[in-house]
Amino acid sequence: MSAPPNSPTEYSALVGATIYISPTEDPIRDGVVLIQGEKIVAVGSRAQMQFPESARVIDCFGLSVIAGFWNSHVHFFERKWASVTDIPAPELTRQLQDMLTRFGFTSVFDIGSMWENTRRLRDRIDSGEVPGPKIRSTGAGLVPPGALPSDQVLSLMGLMKFPAPEVADAAQAAAAARKLLDEGVDGIKLFASSPRSNPLPQSAFQAAADEAHRAGKPVFVHPNSSTDVLTAVRGGVDIVAHTTPHSGPWDDTILAAMKDRRVALTPTLTLWKYYMRHDRFSAQEKVTNAEVGQLRAWSAAGGTVLFGTDLGAVE
Repeated sequence: MSAPPNSPTEYSALVGATIYISPTEDPIRDGVVLIQGEKIVAVGSRAQMQFPESARVIDCFGLSVIAGFWNSHVHFFERKWASVTDIPAPELTRQLQDMLTRFGFTSVFDIGSMWENTRRLRDRIDSGEVPGPKIRSTGAGLVPPGALPSDQVLSLMGLMKFPAPEVADAAQAAAAARKLLDEGVDGIKLFASSPRSNPLPQSAFQAAADEAHRAGKPVFVHPNSSTDVLTAVRGGVDIVAHTTPHSGPWDDTILAAMKDRRVALTPTLTLWKYYMRHDRFSAQEKVTNAEVGQLRAWSAAGGTVLFGTDLGAVE
């Protein structure tokens, strides 16, 4: 199938496909997608749609057309994204395709990377130089003091070394969040705890969330335990970026707090299996059962679930 023309005045019509415009709506059988230039201007059934006689008709009988996917948890902090302005366009296109576009992701939320570098990646996509998804980003996440892994660990993980704001209290969290927002980020990310540090207090979450919400931006948390989840939710975060399978089932207190505050969950189920790949099957199954149990409990409570893969290497 050839691509639609680039001329803003020309039309293309994808005709005959089954069109899925939303997960909550019935598909349109024998549908038409009308494109003017590079923008979709109308979608409907062939029986109801009219389009210019001059439109280029592309037969899509037997095919499906779906809306672009969101990936609500990605990172552009792997070494392959370093100095992104120096990566040749063909290579950058290949990297974006390998991680995102071949799966149909048209919008992504990066929740932890070097903001200036990610902004330059977004600029190259937005300029039309390379094809890629719409990128939103939190920039670097806020972390408790001493929480960052060593340079050696980052290197072994294939990650760039970049500074992340260390915060210990409400005043520091508010200042760090405000600085990132002034630099143009699209949200704020906090890491709740680390084996190498004390967990962030609820007041720090609340201070960062207040700054973000005043700017109309969402707040994400990376939790490591059910206690982290409850503290962050009570502190005003909007999205819990992981399940916490090592802390056992989520009880009614956690689920009620998440539901009352209309929090969303990105469970990243495959992530835990990926990191448990070197362990015995019994250990893998224990973690899998725990994370799936948390997700089921949240879904049964009527909670909102978002899709996200975390690292691009995890599919």
